[in-house]
Formats: sequence, C-alpha cells, structure tokens
Amino acid sequence: MSGEFRVRELVLGIQGLALLRNAVDGDETFLRERVEDIRRLASAEPVGEKLPDGGATVSELGAAEGYAAWSAVYDSLPSSYIEVEEPVVGKILDDLAPGFALDAACGTGRQTRTLLARGHRVIGVDQSPHMLDRARAHSPEADLRVGHLEKLPLDDDSVDLAVCSLAMTHLRDLAPGVAELARVVRPGGRIVVTDLHPFVIALQGQCLFVRGSEELAFVRNHVHLLSSYLEAFGAAGLRVRACHEPLFNGRLAPGGYEEAVGDAARAAWDGLPIVVVWDVEVPARAGGNRWR
Repeated sequence: MSGEFRVRELVLGIQGLALLRNAVDGDETFLRERVEDIRRLASAEPVGEKLPDGGATVSELGAAEGYAAWSAVYDSLPSSYIEVEEPVVGKILDDLAPGFALDAACGTGRQTRTLLARGHRVIGVDQSPHMLDRARAHSPEADLRVGHLEKLPLDDDSVDLAVCSLAMTHLRDLAPGVAELARVVRPGGRIVVTDLHPFVIALQGQCLFVRGSEELAFVRNHVHLLSSYLEAFGAAGLRVRACHEPLFNGRLAPGGYEEAVGDAARAAWDGLPIVVVWDVEVPARAGGNRWR
C-alpha cells in the first residue's frame, strides 16, 4: 500500500460509481454529465483549481497522529455517519437502566456525554490525549483514560454497558477489540458497537478529513464484513440482539472532495447503508443478573 492517493482519483471514482449505479434506469442528461465529467477529469484539461486542495496528494496519518490533528475540528463538522447513527444508538440506550458504562475509543466524548445525560457513571478510553482533552472539557465528571481498544485499562466484569462508536474500522483485526469489550462487561450487560458500513469502506476506502486550513489527510479504514463481526462476537461468547443499517441521508462531508461533485456523490451513495449498529449482550450466568 502506498499510503497516499490524489483527490483527482477520488473524484473520478465517485463519478464512475454514480454512473455505474444509474446506468440502467438513470436520467440520460445525468448520465451524459457524468461521462463528460469523467472525460475532463481523465484528460489533460486543467481541473485542479476546482478540486479540494487543488487535486493534491492526500497523505496517510496513523490513528494517533490523525486524530490528534482532527481533534481541533471534530466536534464542529456535521457528519452523515453520526447523524444516522445517533438516533439508533439513542433508542437502544433509552431502554437501559443507568449503571457503569464504558465509552471505548471515546474521542472527544460524544457518547460519553450521551451516557452521562442518561444517568450512567462513565469511563472513557481513547488512545489520543488530544481527543481526551476535548472530552474532558465537555465532561469533567467522566473518568477518562488513555488506552487502546485491544487492551482496555479496565478490570474484568467492571461495567454494565460498553459503547464503541465508529472506531473498530481502524483495527486490522476485529477479534481483539471485541474480546476486550466482552471481557470488561459484566454477564447480563450490553455492548453497542457502531462502525462505518463495509459497503462504504469497500467503495470509498479511507477516513478523510481536512487537516489545518485546506490540506486533506486520511486515517486508514479496514473492511470488516458483517460476517466478520458475527464471527468475532461468537468467538467472544456474545449474543447479537439486533443489527441496524441506517441509510445515507444526503449529507456530504464539508470541506472534502465530494462537495465538488455533489450531484454525483449523492447519486453514488443514495439508498446505501453507511453505518452498521450492533446491539449485543453478554449472556447472564445461571441465577440471573440485575441488568435488563
């Protein structure tokens, strides 16, 4: 893997995906526009000034460096992924009594705030001190700790609930992260895992964001099929209660390359699930458990 690519290639890919998905039943004018845009982008015609960052190379950052850079703007940017994820997660959490909760890979504390508002006592864990500083400013009452998904700084059976949002995709292998969540949640407890849908990662690839004023960068995502999640949950002794797949809502990432080709981008993602939300439980031991 080269660890970099160009914005021009991303825009070409979005145009091609929009053309492919609409080739059978799409509007002819829309299809001709896509073909013309692809022709111009693939030719020597000057289009760089119309693309984010002038069509420059997008470089890869490691998760720690990437989220340190992203932390300054993370809470201020609208996100279709968060907008479709939060109502699903909120409905699950509304049915759970307050207890001890873990926000794993908590970032700036989005879910930490959600859990605190529902009366939970919250431990937040993230590998980025910069993200934790943001979380601490929002939620000083939470117990925030530096740590990794694959080695959580918690004792066995120490929380009633664990939430992990939009983070597992950065792990090359799901199994260690899922096993850690299963280890720290008490029998009878619940685990809510959300992630970018494998459709999105397989088609789009990486987690892009604007670094600094204009420069685009990315943190690598890994494709985890739904079957891979089921395998990891099974290996950790967990039981799946439900799987939700909320669809793209039309929101494009601000400041990124998709806004430059909005019609094509919306057509490319229309009707596709962009997030997966897993509602999972740790089976109770014989004799039952207070958690419901």
